[in-house]
This record gives sequence, structure tokens and C-alpha cells, in this order.
Amino acid sequence: MEKLPVIKDDQLIEKIGDGKVVLFFTADWCPDCRFIKPAMPEIEQDFSDYQFYLVDRDENIDLAAELNIFGIPSFVAYDGGKEIGRLVNKDRKTKEQVEDFLRKLK
Repeated sequence: MEKLPVIKDDQLIEKIGDGKVVLFFTADWCPDCRFIKPAMPEIEQDFSDYQFYLVDRDENIDLAAELNIFGIPSFVAYDGGKEIGRLVNKDRKTKEQVEDFLRKLK
């Protein structure tokens, strides 16, 4: 999973404009983020039609605010630069919850 650098909203759209993308908002200090991180490689493999990007919420606090990401871990999905779904809250997420979210996007 590629980690996005510090990026603005308009730069993000340029970066993710093509194809299917999932942004995974996280932070090193977040215990619920650490809970889901070990499952991410398998989730990425199961949903290989999506490009996954890790977004450090603390490094990208302005982007998170612009996208209304106020809880982590959170996931926002795009297709062709348009948002198609979000799993955004401050609750711990299981592999099954993330995969159910992604399945519903298809």
C-alpha cells in the first residue's frame, strides 16, 4: 500500500482520478488503526481491482478536515475521481466490516 504524502484536496483528485481507489485514513498512535492494519494486505489482495492508499491523518489534517474525516480508522472509496462510498467513524473496524463495505461498492 502506497502512503500518500502531504496532499491537498485538488492534488488528491489529480492523483486518484483514474480507476478505483480506497483511502485508508490512519495514525500511528491510534489503537483501532493498529488493530486493522495487519488485515490490510489480505483486504488489498481480495479487492485487487482497487488501489489502496494509506493517508496519515495527522500529516494530512487539512485534507482529513476537507473530506470530513473526524474519526479513524476510516475508509473512503473513489471510482474515476468520484466518491462512491465511505466507512468513516471512530469505531474499531474488523476485516469483515471493511470487506462488507467494499463488497457493497461493486
